[in-house]
Amino acid sequence: MTRPIRGSCQCGAITFEATGPFDGFFLCHCARCRKDTGSAHAANLFSATGRLTWLSGEADVRMYRVPETRHVKSFCPACGSAVPTAIEDGAGLLIPAGALDDMPDIRPTAHLCWADRAAWDADLETVPRLDGLPG
Repeated sequence: MTRPIRGSCQCGAITFEATGPFDGFFLCHCARCRKDTGSAHAANLFSATGRLTWLSGEADVRMYRVPETRHVKSFCPACGSAVPTAIEDGAGLLIPAGALDDMPDIRPTAHLCWADRAAWDADLETVPRLDGLPG
């Protein structure tokens, strides 16, 4: 990512801009990420050298860390949307892909914790597809 990329929470109270390259775009199927998202996997971009600039709402950002782990989620307290996390010890940024308003210059690079995926997360390409909500 050579150009700045913007993102926000669902209610728009928290907005941000990230600059610097993304090193990976991972779809993590671990139980913690499934709990974070309420879905089959988390979709997070990582940058070891990127820079995060909060455009609005930085003081409102809340963080939850699973006790005695490195697993952390930052979120908007108003709408619950995931927002970026500056990884402690200067190890870079974690940016939830769903929080991006601009398209990243990278596609997913790997599924993580594949062996830990939900039992129902199999052969999803065979599930019917709808362009909108069910009728």
